[in-house]
Formats: sequence, C-alpha cells, structure tokens
Amino acid sequence: MFNWKKFSSSNFDWSLLVVTFLIFAFGLMAIYSVDLSRSGELFFFKKQIIAFSIGLVFFIFAATRRYSFFSSFAKLAYYFSIILLISVLLFGSSSRGTTGWFTFAGFSFQPVEFAKIGLILMTSYVIDNFGRNFRSPLFFFGTAFLSFVLIGLVMLQPDLGSAVLLILIWFGFMFLVKARSIFIIGTIIIGILVSVIGWSFLLEDYQKERILTFVYPEHDPLGSGYNVTQALIAIGSGQIWGRGLGFGSQSQLRFLPEAQTDFVFSVIGEELGFIGIFFLLSLFLFLFWRLSKIILDLNNDFAAAVVYGSTVLFFVQFAVNIGANLGLLPVTGVPLPFVSYGGSSIMMNFLLLGIVESMVRRRKN
Repeated sequence: MFNWKKFSSSNFDWSLLVVTFLIFAFGLMAIYSVDLSRSGELFFFKKQIIAFSIGLVFFIFAATRRYSFFSSFAKLAYYFSIILLISVLLFGSSSRGTTGWFTFAGFSFQPVEFAKIGLILMTSYVIDNFGRNFRSPLFFFGTAFLSFVLIGLVMLQPDLGSAVLLILIWFGFMFLVKARSIFIIGTIIIGILVSVIGWSFLLEDYQKERILTFVYPEHDPLGSGYNVTQALIAIGSGQIWGRGLGFGSQSQLRFLPEAQTDFVFSVIGEELGFIGIFFLLSLFLFLFWRLSKIILDLNNDFAAAVVYGSTVLFFVQFAVNIGANLGLLPVTGVPLPFVSYGGSSIMMNFLLLGIVESMVRRRKN
C-alpha cells in the first residue's frame, strides 16, 4: 500500500517540487507555441507531456526510497551507465554526426542523461566511503578515472556538450572536498593538451564551427553564427512585455532553429518579454536557493554530496544554455533543465529531483 506519510510537510520539500513544476510549465508553454508554427498535431508538446508523466513516476519512486537505497545502488548505476554508453556506440542511432540515442517505437532515449546521475551517485559514494582523506592522490585520481571513463565514451559519440557537463560535475566535487590545488592545476594542463589534440583529430567540423562561433559569432552569420544571431534578435524583439504566446516572429516563422530545445529560452524572451524572463530566472534562483539550503541542513556525507552534485548539474546546464542564447558561450546542445524539449532530459531530471527529495527525508530521519 502506498504510504502518503512520506509526502508530509515534515519530511518532504514541497516548495522544491512546486517551483520545478512552474519552471516546467514555462517550457511547456514555449514548446506549445513552437508547435503552433510546425503543424496542428502538437508533436513536441504531446511527447513532452508523455516524458513528464514517465518522469513523474520516476520521481515518486525515487522520492519514496530511503537514502541508503541509492548508496547501495551507486555502483550498479555507474556500471550500468558504462554498459549503456558502450551499447549506444554499437547499436544506437545517429543524428547530426552524433551516435547517442536508442530509438524504438517512435521514442528515443539518450543514455548520457542517465550517465550524469550515475556519475553523481558513484562520486558521492566514494566521498562517503573515503574517510574524508580527500587530499590524497588516490582519491583525486581514482575519482578522475571513474569520471573520465564516462567522459571518454561520450566523446566517442561524439557529444561535446555532455562531455563538458560530466567534466564540470567532477570538478565541482573536487571543489566541494577541497582537493589539492596542484592536482587540479595539473589536470587542467593535461586537459588543455588533450583539447589541442582533440581539435586536430577528434572534433567534427560542426563542433569546431560552434567553438569558432563563440570566439567570433559574426564570421559566418548565415552559417554557424546564424543560430546565435537569430536568438539575440528574438530576445531583443520581446522587449518588456513580449509579443505574446504564439506571436513571436523569429520562432513562428522558423527563423530560430531548434526553438524547442537549444533556444527555448529565446522563444520565452521573444513571446513573454523581459517580464517572462524575469519570472523564469526568479524561479531558477529559488530552485538553487532551496537546493543550497538542503545541502547545509544535511548531516550525512553521501546525501549532501548527491544534492550538491545535482545542484552543480542543474546550474551548469542552466548557465551554459542561457549563455549560449545570449551569445556568451558556445552552442553545445545543452538543454535548459525542466524547460527544453527532450524526453530523456525531462525523465532523468525528475528522477534526480526524486533522489534529492529522498535525501531530504534523510535530513528528517
């Protein structure tokens, strides 16, 4: 029998769930608007609703588990992530040069979204079981190895944006535990050398174009710089109150590519204006504040590390996506959490939110 006491106000953070639903509602409105210009079938909108429904089931399942369940599940989640990433390289479908999806019955799943959770759980497990000896070489290079196994498999797809997210999650954990600076600096130097080699031998032409666009967006305004240019036009044209839902010229007339995913923030800016952006950013600010408060209230290393890693993931996606829309960062295909269209992202984000709520219950028990 389902125990509703697990969702009582004393051991469940309802404000965290409500603010996430409100953020999701912003995305759903933008996706509905984009669909109006594509066809009358609301293709993206319907699939997003289905993904949300599945994600809600994942959320409820995770939120009702004890935190110890995820501690014991961490290794399995990590190894399963490796299996998924290898399998998708062998049997996955490709899109725009990236082999990163399993496709079946008209739906697709991107394993790297689960791998992000696997990395957070596994690193948190190591932190919890290492006796706080975080300045030792074994801890630093051990967690680096665990992280870069996943990162290497993601780069083979290649998916630069997701690889960067995994790297930043690991760096975020190293910042949390105050790992030795010499190790971090050495890793950054090695990363720069690998990046130089990767530029020459690993990156696809379209990925190089995205990076060049970041440095000089105007060098190819009708090619690689087109998306960023149109995004800035869309946001600027929204002014204070916006053009109205379904009346954005850039999104409705399809001047803005990938309006439902990479540039959904620009759709919101154009159609809901500064006011809409202000409320959306305020909701995200509240979300990060609640997550930060939960971290400070927890007295268990594993639980605190899981919530911290989740916060890093949500914040980095938030910053990278909005930065790309404003032309401040390269366009890497990173979704705006709980807003961008994408079944894998929505389902896994709500699963991760459920895991966070499970850690909240640890705070009370």
